[in-house]
Amino acid sequence: MSEDHYPPRMIAMLEAVWGEGFLSPGGPEEVARIIGRHVLAGKSVLDIGCGAGGIDIALVRDHGAGHVCGIDVEDPVLTHARDLVDRSGLADRIGLVKVAPGPLPFPPGTFDVVFSKDSIVHIPDKHALMDEVFRVLKPGGWFLASDWLIGTETVSPLMADYIAAEGLDFGMATPQRYLQAMAAAGFVDCTTTSRNGWYRLRAREELERLKGSAGAAAAQVVGQAFVDQNIEIWSRMIPVLDSGEHCPTHLAAHRPD
Repeated sequence: MSEDHYPPRMIAMLEAVWGEGFLSPGGPEEVARIIGRHVLAGKSVLDIGCGAGGIDIALVRDHGAGHVCGIDVEDPVLTHARDLVDRSGLADRIGLVKVAPGPLPFPPGTFDVVFSKDSIVHIPDKHALMDEVFRVLKPGGWFLASDWLIGTETVSPLMADYIAAEGLDFGMATPQRYLQAMAAAGFVDCTTTSRNGWYRLRAREELERLKGSAGAAAAQVVGQAFVDQNIEIWSRMIPVLDSGEHCPTHLAAHRPD
């Protein structure tokens, strides 16, 4: 049995809900919201946890990034992403690299921007992560990300049940822990912006689609039992979104010049 968190059937399942090339919600529109007022045109971007490729295509196609290096730890997502990037015609501006968990394999001051979308939840040590992000950024560079955060350090039984249902190695942290880690690494202008209100509504729409057209389409590829398993996960997720314990959040921090 595959030990990957995102084997092909999981990729197919999540794409049915979130769109081709995306393993988390919001698609290119949410990528744009994470970037906000920042200009990526012509810049070098590291994407931590590039997933199935849709993020990196959006960074180049929609925001003019000069070159994106997408990194991930699993072969299935990278294989999927490489195919998508090849079909997009952007392979000359997007490189996809498998890395081992741990320190980033790049020299200091390599990138103008470090980006990540809903993947650093898998990295428990936020201080070590932020130290590495700071190291590989050029002076004046920005860390721009979204992640799935937890409202408080105390996990309720409902939240514990949801995390168990996901079956993922969630290293969820509070906004305060992220702010502390970013500041300790040397970042300034550190901010967290809750997206809980947006995703509370979006998740309900996703659940209805899983019970309807999206689920029916996915079942043709992954089987109805796997769709039903994901319906159960979404059903457990919505109460902890409503309570604020599950708090999708935008993160930003500036490496001083």
